[in-house]
Amino acid sequence: MLPPRALSFQHRAEVDQLRTAVDGGGTAVLSQVLTGTGGVGKTQLAADYARTAWDSGSVDVLVWISASSRSAVTNGYAQAGVEVLGADPTDTEKATREFLAWLEPKTGTKPCRWLVVLDDLADPADLRGLWPPASPRGRTLVTTRRRDAALTGAGRRLVHVGLFMPWEAAAYLTEVLAAHDHTEPAEQINALAADLGHLPLALAQAAAYLVDAELACADYRELFADRMRKLADLLPESSSLPDDQAVTVAATWSLSIERADQLRPAGLARPMIQLAAMLDPNGIPATVLTSQPALAHVTEHRTSNGTDSTHQSAPVSAEDAVRALRALHRLSLIDHSPPTPHQAVRVHQLIQRATRDALTPDQHDRVALTAADALSAAWPDVERDTGLARTLRANVTALTHTAEASLYLRSAPHRVLFRAGQSLGQAGQVTAAIAHFDRLTEATRHRLGPDHTHALGALNMLARWRGEAGDAAGAVAAFEELLADQVRSLGPDHIDTLMTRRALAGWRGEAGDAAGAAAAFEELLADPAWLLGPDSPDTLAVRDELARWRGETGDAAGAAAARKNLLADRVRVLGPDHPDTLNTRHELARWQGMAGDAAGAAAALEELLPDQERVMGADHPDTLNTEFNLAWWRGAAGDTAALEELLADRARALGPDHLHTLIAHVGLAHWRGDAQDATGPAAALKELLAPDPARLPGPDLPDNLNARNKLARLRSDAAAWKKQLVDQVRVLGPGHPRALVARHELAELRGKAGDAAGAVAAFQELLADRTRVLGPDHPDTLMTRYEIAGWRGEAGDGAGALAAFRELLIDQMRVLGPDHPKTLSTRRALTEWQMQQSLMDQPIDEQDR
Repeated sequence: MLPPRALSFQHRAEVDQLRTAVDGGGTAVLSQVLTGTGGVGKTQLAADYARTAWDSGSVDVLVWISASSRSAVTNGYAQAGVEVLGADPTDTEKATREFLAWLEPKTGTKPCRWLVVLDDLADPADLRGLWPPASPRGRTLVTTRRRDAALTGAGRRLVHVGLFMPWEAAAYLTEVLAAHDHTEPAEQINALAADLGHLPLALAQAAAYLVDAELACADYRELFADRMRKLADLLPESSSLPDDQAVTVAATWSLSIERADQLRPAGLARPMIQLAAMLDPNGIPATVLTSQPALAHVTEHRTSNGTDSTHQSAPVSAEDAVRALRALHRLSLIDHSPPTPHQAVRVHQLIQRATRDALTPDQHDRVALTAADALSAAWPDVERDTGLARTLRANVTALTHTAEASLYLRSAPHRVLFRAGQSLGQAGQVTAAIAHFDRLTEATRHRLGPDHTHALGALNMLARWRGEAGDAAGAVAAFEELLADQVRSLGPDHIDTLMTRRALAGWRGEAGDAAGAAAAFEELLADPAWLLGPDSPDTLAVRDELARWRGETGDAAGAAAARKNLLADRVRVLGPDHPDTLNTRHELARWQGMAGDAAGAAAALEELLPDQERVMGADHPDTLNTEFNLAWWRGAAGDTAALEELLADRARALGPDHLHTLIAHVGLAHWRGDAQDATGPAAALKELLAPDPARLPGPDLPDNLNARNKLARLRSDAAAWKKQLVDQVRVLGPGHPRALVARHELAELRGKAGDAAGAVAAFQELLADRTRVLGPDHPDTLMTRYEIAGWRGEAGDGAGALAAFRELLIDQMRVLGPDHPKTLSTRRALTEWQMQQSLMDQPIDEQDR
């Protein structure tokens, strides 16, 4: 008996794959194995293939067997032997052997064309010795959730059956509902298909539920979005399933999980998929599911399977955890892809929901907290890998959506919520960080009270990122409000209150009140409540800030004296080679020079330079900066020989067009008073000066990518700079972060040389790589889109420029905020191109013009 054809059966790509059963060499594939997770429609595809073969007359004998066990397979073969050959029905083994022997090709006999379908094979081992023989007249088709290596081999082809494509899912829902006189708007159909993850079985059962309950699509989606409702309550009962289906979506995967749990290492698959059910279905990093909290969870909740107690109590290793993931992969419950470690595990959202539904409320809370612990454990202290950080943030978002209440059960919001917000800010998504901490503040206040320590802590982070977004005045106001709340609820002497005073002082300085910042830091240090001790890192950091802002008020001598005292304490507490100690020595020399003691600054830097080379390396940015500043202050003292020597060394070692060579070139020209000697580089470097034009450029020169960009744009010798950029891409590789910057400059140079269309093409290639490496919302990615829009206009496509600027502006307002300088630049550019298009499209008389 073939399964009946499903209502509104969709013709899918897999149908064509089955009917074109030829491998790459042109040889017919005799056995095909359809594999995929439960509910993707493998049985329907197999039935369609078998029915088409039978109806077309291309098959003489068709055998359909439900292969849920080895005995089911042998019973099916035996029945075929009885009906085709007249075998003895009382001897199953003999009838099976006779039927398989009959399928063997034989000479001198009338050929027979046959097709054997083994549906829903539970275990590849069940077919050991029972695979139909290879025959030029025979075909075998197997459906299974398994994807073991044993299913492939000579003459067998594995066909992976996936989800419906979005348009297939929409067409299916539309046709099924229309067959019951139930019509829905296309946007609701598409949205429901996405809610159900385009899983064919779920679509069929949801459609049946809609029809039976006479429920509108929008109302059903609202019910489906309610996380308090179980999946089983949103689908038909077993007696009302469509298309003769045997089980609901909610029960589809339970047997698969049970079977995965029996694979080695036995008992680990269920607790592992419970953990994965809390995280992002689109990708979970391998390090999360092999972290110590994850291993402890799997060890504690290992499913009993009859093995000895010693094995049951043994701690689960990272290797065991990976093997558990492979077991789930073999049963098509997850996709496990070790070559992509950041998104090593993907799992369908409905499998996740069904898994969570099987948990008790207490289990749900404990697994959610373990998932949060695992994310925290996998999060690196320094986010060098932007792809990993982006995936970790996506997993925090998924966990919050799934189990937000659980993350507050330890009388505080879980630390991973704070980590995710900080990560957003550090990635340049400052507006997103502000929104994150705004939500976290509201949630913490609602769940724990407005005066809870962590609610105030979330407010602290919210204020900080407002400042980082460029709103220093707003940060000052927010910290002042927070300080008042902390004094009221925690008291003026609480450590959190004191730290807020510290942050408030710093942002006052950033907002332009250097004197107020210095006074606030001085007051904080003198407060008897500051009990951290003179050697605390926080105390030393406050003293560092005090020295900085004292200098910014114009008291260079006071800043130098403060740095000198701080240096002695940092040497004693941190040691002479600590980065903070070396930085303090550099700042001491800087303020000595700013106070008028150029010779003293040069002497101090001369002592510092070999220590930085030894500790940090000769090519470290701090070392190179000190090397230049040493020559600079010698020049200030009247000795330009050091700058001449530095210029010659850098030109020889780095080339005449290297950034550091140009820096030395400008420094030498400055102290010689020869402005014509470095017109192009000097103009570039002047743009890099601090806001006070009276300050000397040397000590404050930032050696970073921004300097490279500005220098590149303003240099007079574009050809030499272009050569350096090309070499940088060649040496570092096109995907290296510095190479991406170089490619940006190359594309810009191309446009400035008159090839606007070539600039567009180069920037579009760069956009693809920056989106892949940095993500779509990174500031550099957005800047690349800005350049594409501008150069499209320069190439004559004004309408395209307008459209691109409009799309970019929407994303910049979301990511950077409406008042960010780059957002404002885009608004100006959009206005300019709108005006140009208006002038082109409508004639304007002289008076209007």
